[in-house]
Amino acid sequence: MSTGLIIALIVIVIVAAVVAGAAAVSPRARGAMGGRALKRRFGPEYERTVSRHDGDAKAAERELAARLEKYGSLREQPLEPAERERYAARWTAAQERFVDSPRDAVAEADRLLAEVAGTLGFPDGGRYEEQLDALSVHHADHVQGYRRLHRAARTPATGAADGRTGTEEMRAALLEARALFEDLVEPARRQPAGAAAGTPRHAAGRTEGQSRLPWGFHRQHAKGS
Repeated sequence: MSTGLIIALIVIVIVAAVVAGAAAVSPRARGAMGGRALKRRFGPEYERTVSRHDGDAKAAERELAARLEKYGSLREQPLEPAERERYAARWTAAQERFVDSPRDAVAEADRLLAEVAGTLGFPDGGRYEEQLDALSVHHADHVQGYRRLHRAARTPATGAADGRTGTEEMRAALLEARALFEDLVEPARRQPAGAAAGTPRHAAGRTEGQSRLPWGFHRQHAKGS
């Protein structure tokens, strides 16, 4: 047997051993991020993902682990005070517009959330699914509000219970999405600098119901609700 062939066989054996070792370690690495760790990391998003996978927790955990691996190192870019003020003013305007035009208000709020997230460094709004996945890693408690708002903005409006979006559903979606908007825009709601990297927002001990953004938006204010 020639020296060249022997060397080639040795290389093949080494490569095969490396691949086998990686395959053996990979499940353990995934297991370290699975189960209770992922439940803590994603909170309510964990249960929603399991439900979407028809109760298959392992499939849901593979999806969530992939999101975490892809977006866990993303660091949000700080907003300038003037930017925060502009975004807050636009959100308030969308709320006020709901009174006369719920559909337009919801669509504007949906666009605004996508824009704010893109400004902070998340995938841009033209890649909604990617943006949503990234937001779920860092804002797991409130990402469902964005999902609901986005769906309401793209579903034909009607007052009938036929699977379309009525005024009440749009109002509820806008209310729920506000929590994510505040989380993105208000610096006081951001994770403290000394917190462990990758700590989910729902573990940061934020006090609910203390928004500084104007709201004053109630069911009776919306026409047709």
